Amino acid sequence: MTRLGKGLFAGLSLLYPFAVYFGAQAFSARYLVLVLACLALLRWFGGGPFPRWLQLAWLMMIGALACLSLWTDTVLGLLIYPVAINISLLLLFGASLWQEQTVVERLARLQEPALPDSAIAYTRRVTQVWCVFFIVNGSLAAATVWWGDQELWLLYNGFIAYLLMGTLALVEYCVRRQHRRRHALEVDA
Repeated sequence: MTRLGKGLFAGLSLLYPFAVYFGAQAFSARYLVLVLACLALLRWFGGGPFPRWLQLAWLMMIGALACLSLWTDTVLGLLIYPVAINISLLLLFGASLWQEQTVVERLARLQEPALPDSAIAYTRRVTQVWCVFFIVNGSLAAATVWWGDQELWLLYNGFIAYLLMGTLALVEYCVRRQHRRRHALEVDA
């Protein structure tokens, strides 16, 4: 995916909850499905780090959500999108636990190709933590849809979920630094 494509996808993804919430006040859900279609097209043609099987599964979920909103002329399918994202990421991270390298290990090897055994074990644990995060985050996103309060949906999916994700990433970064120092001392001893 080009830098422009990545930027468009990231920007549209971040603004998605706001586009749905405010767009639903002015437009029919049938028109808002175009936002979802743009995300799907950007992801599909952009490829990226996701395996083709996951991209196809993701595209099928997005298609089903779009059809739901088109058929009912409600935003229900659009509101479920954050849940679908969490399911997709859970599938990606979870499936990698049964592979030789987890997603987190592959990302770590981009910076440090020769990872020590302690780092490999650590990346596997971090992958498991992210899986738990996607289960909890996806469940909370689903609860906001179930509750039926679109302001709550916007607050959680447009702000709190990103705050939680950033907090987890920051905590993981701090733990990783401690882990590296501890294991560097063990190697030197």
